[in-house]
Amino acid sequence: MYESFYGLREKPFMLSPDSDFLYLSKSHQAALSRLEYVLVSHPGISVITGDFGSGKTTIVRKLLKKKYPQLTVGLVPHTVVNDYEELQRWMLYSFDLEYKGGDKVSMFDTFTEFLIRQYAEEKRVILIFDEAQNLDEDCLEQLRLLANVNTDKHELLQILLIGEVSLRNTLSRPEMRSFAQRIAVDCHIENLSEEETAGYIAHRVTTAGGREDLFSRSACAAVHAACGGNPRLINSICDTALLYGFAEQKAQIDHNLIDVVVREKQRSLLPLQP
Repeated sequence: MYESFYGLREKPFMLSPDSDFLYLSKSHQAALSRLEYVLVSHPGISVITGDFGSGKTTIVRKLLKKKYPQLTVGLVPHTVVNDYEELQRWMLYSFDLEYKGGDKVSMFDTFTEFLIRQYAEEKRVILIFDEAQNLDEDCLEQLRLLANVNTDKHELLQILLIGEVSLRNTLSRPEMRSFAQRIAVDCHIENLSEEETAGYIAHRVTTAGGREDLFSRSACAAVHAACGGNPRLINSICDTALLYGFAEQKAQIDHNLIDVVVREKQRSLLPLQP
């Protein structure tokens, strides 16, 4: 609706993850670098955490767009499961392995045989769990044991857990000490600073073909003050601001318009603080 008015090829502030729009703040760059290390080395378990909407999934999608011929990647996108047996089915499904009708033992055999075949073909297997904060302690402990599957000096499986801050809280419990000791890479993604928020907004606008100054500096500061630099909430505010700006035929989004958007959202069900 507002794209042509503002000279945009597409909407710059979609809520769904899109790696083409990834803005690398200092924290996001650190996370991306550590994930690249994960994919080219052999750590057993890695953990990436951040607030909801902080860009964790977007970073992983950006990374997986690269070609890693030596890797076989499985992604479990939703880890709301009732028990480890259900999680096993998701794991098999992520690698296109047979998962229907098997019990725990047969599913374990299927998965370990798959790992051995991949090793024989000189490939490494990495299993990624998104929304991993939903895994209970029993599932996490079973994953730790699964990560112990190895041959000679080589680990056959890498595990990457991506989750919200509550995952970090779970892993810091005394009873999770054995799991925590297996973590080779641990990274937390921080929300954006005020300066980074301005850079993020300008980056997404210009990536979509718009003017770098479409949002004034004061508008960017108002966005940051409203949502604490959370990328998903920035997108929500800015997308609505463009819609309101189009309705008022405003050439530039200023802080007054952001204030209107924020007041409207504060009256809705959308929280503006992560």
